[in-house]
Amino acid sequence: MLKDLRSLGQESVIYGLSTVGARLLNFLLMPFYTHYLLPAEYGVVATVFSYIAFLNIFYQYGMDQAYMRHYADREKAFSTAYSSVLVTCGLFSLILAAAPGFWAGLGGIGAARSNLVLYSAVILFLDGVNVLPFADLRMGHRPFYFAGVRLFSITLNVLLNIILITRFHMGIEGIFIANVVSSLFSVAAVPKRFKFTLDREMLAKLLHYALPLLPAGLGAMAVQVIDRPILLRLSGEAAVGVYQANYRLGIFMVLLVSMFDQAWRPFFLERADKPESVKVFARVLTYFVFALTWLGLALSFFIPDLARFQIFGKPLIHPSYWPGLKIVPVVLFAYLVNGIYVNLLAPIIIAKKTKVIMFAALSGAAVSVAANFALIPVWGISGPPWAAFSAYCVMALVVYFAGRRYFPVPYELGRLGLIAATALVLSAPALAGWLECGTAGWLVYRLSVLAAFPLCLLALGFFLPEEKEKVRSLAARCL
Repeated sequence: MLKDLRSLGQESVIYGLSTVGARLLNFLLMPFYTHYLLPAEYGVVATVFSYIAFLNIFYQYGMDQAYMRHYADREKAFSTAYSSVLVTCGLFSLILAAAPGFWAGLGGIGAARSNLVLYSAVILFLDGVNVLPFADLRMGHRPFYFAGVRLFSITLNVLLNIILITRFHMGIEGIFIANVVSSLFSVAAVPKRFKFTLDREMLAKLLHYALPLLPAGLGAMAVQVIDRPILLRLSGEAAVGVYQANYRLGIFMVLLVSMFDQAWRPFFLERADKPESVKVFARVLTYFVFALTWLGLALSFFIPDLARFQIFGKPLIHPSYWPGLKIVPVVLFAYLVNGIYVNLLAPIIIAKKTKVIMFAALSGAAVSVAANFALIPVWGISGPPWAAFSAYCVMALVVYFAGRRYFPVPYELGRLGLIAATALVLSAPALAGWLECGTAGWLVYRLSVLAAFPLCLLALGFFLPEEKEKVRSLAARCL
């Protein structure tokens, strides 16, 4: 078991470094935007990119996952899948480019911003045709090449954003031009073992696996991005801008979930037939929740300080965006639940019951849409994070109960419950507002909670004997 866990950890670190580096570089743009874009302008950017994220599901329609599932016949599978995606991406982008004013008006950003639709059509095409080469790198265990391309592409994007906005004063348009150029580089840099061909038998197999994932992908993405268009309609562009800036402060939890997911899918697919796999999968979830709960507490306590941190006499985040800092803890723990959902997908994917994923994602999307419409008029920008949290809980519960039927995994529910209960008890004073932010007592409390969390679990018998022995062994080696 430890060997398998070590293998997952090693690839997670490599993929994670690329994901962390790329996301952190991209994250640097958010403070930059808050100082160079008005909240309303940033709200338009956030809304358009939420549409891009949603449409990416249509453009890719699960072909990357279908290819990974049929990797044993990779030569034929790659050429067929890539040819199919190339054709459909071209058609979809032509539809967008044919009537940009119509799509801009329909999206709520106004026909005057139709040029953003044209840029989006190009970005969507480039991202769509690049998804399969990246999947090939993952299945071929080439994480260093994967990481290098991603990091350079994002670095290029960040630099172009800064140059086009500060030197050429291009505003919102500069953001989209930078994304087009960086996507072009990424397409050119990733190797492709490709001949244009559509093998009918292979295409049928790929589509049979992939198409049920389309509604699931749309539902899952809706949970992530549907809040921006709804918030735009109900509260306006400025509210979206404030919400987006603070939502992005949850990036650190997103990073860990993303880097784990990059390595998790190949990991469990390759070990699905091994007798001890179910115990490994269960233990992975326990360790995952333990680590991310501690991190969620730390980030919730200290991210407001990060937002106000002064650099050359200016705060990291412009003060006009500070009213949204209250949403950050909910965003963080919503993504923790999303990470649990990612873990729980393993039994469903191994059993090839992709319809369950579709049902879970659509259920989550329905909850998200309903909760956003219900909560935004009452709570404003505090509503969408709770809508996302609720949606991810529903999705996790659906796949958990379905997974018990198809591929039972003995998840350590008692240990998971102990983690949640300990975190809630320790954070109760903060949740109740008993401590005043900015005081010495507030700092002492936060540091005490972070130190007490693992110690309380130790006292409550959370750690198993072999885990205690492993920690002792590592400590002795370090000393």
